[in-house]
Amino acid sequence: MTAFLSSFPPILQALFATLFTWLVTALGAAFVFVRKTLSRRLMVSMLGFAAGVMIAASFFSLLLPAIDMAEANGTPGWLPAVVGFLAGGLFLYGVDKLLPHLHPGLASSESEGIKTHWQRSILLVLAITMHNFPEGLAVGVAFGAVAAGIPSASLTSAVALAVGIGLQNFPEGMAVSMPLRGEGLSRRKAFMLGQASGIVEPIAGVLGALAVISMKAILPYALGFAAGAMIYVVVEELIPESQRGESTDIATLGALAGFAVMTFLDVALG
Repeated sequence: MTAFLSSFPPILQALFATLFTWLVTALGAAFVFVRKTLSRRLMVSMLGFAAGVMIAASFFSLLLPAIDMAEANGTPGWLPAVVGFLAGGLFLYGVDKLLPHLHPGLASSESEGIKTHWQRSILLVLAITMHNFPEGLAVGVAFGAVAAGIPSASLTSAVALAVGIGLQNFPEGMAVSMPLRGEGLSRRKAFMLGQASGIVEPIAGVLGALAVISMKAILPYALGFAAGAMIYVVVEELIPESQRGESTDIATLGALAGFAVMTFLDVALG
C-alpha cells in the first residue's frame, strides 16, 4: 500500500487510506450475507480487539508524535498532547450528548442524545458512525503530518495506522449489520446500513489532512485531539459493550491482542 500511495498527493493519500478503512467496514457488514446472528463470544472478542487497537494507535501513532513535535519546536511536550487530548474527548462528549444514537443490544428506550422518533436502524448506524469519525480523522492527520514534513512522521507509519484502524473496523461493520438482520431487515438493507456507518471516515480523513497541511502549527494539537476522541469512544462505548454479560475474559484477551497487533504495526513497520 505504501508504494501505491507514494505516487499521489497527500490529500489523495488520506482519501485512499480512509476509503480502505471504509471498505473493511463494508466487509464486516457483508458478513450478514453469511449468517443472521453472531455468537456473543465472537462479538465481544472483536469489540475488545477494536478497543486494543485504538488504545495503542492513540499512543504510538498520535500522542507520542505530538510530544516529539512539540519538543522539537521548543514547546513543552505535554502541552499540545494534553490540551489536544482533552479537546478531542470533550468534543466527542458533546457529540454523544447531542447526536441521537442507539448502541447494539439495547432497547430503543435506551437511545442517547436528543430524543427523536427516528427509526431504530438509523439510530444504530449513527452510533457506529460516531465511532468512525475520530478514526478517519486520525488517519487523515497522520498523512497530513507526512505532507507537512514532520521528521517523526513517515508514510509507512501513516499506512500502518490505516491498516490498524481498518482491522478494527471489521467488527464495527458487523456490530451494525448483524443486529439489524436479527431484527428482521433484509440482508441487503442490513448490509447497506452497516457499510454506510463508515462513510464518515473518508470525509474526516480528508478534513484532517487539509487542516494539518493548511495550518502546520496545529499538528501536535490535532494529533492529541484525534487521540482524545478515540479514547473517549473506547472508554465510553467499546469497553462497556464488550464487558456486558458473559465472556468478559474473552473481550479482555481480545483487547490485549488488538493492542499487540497495533503496537507491532506502528513500531515494527513505522
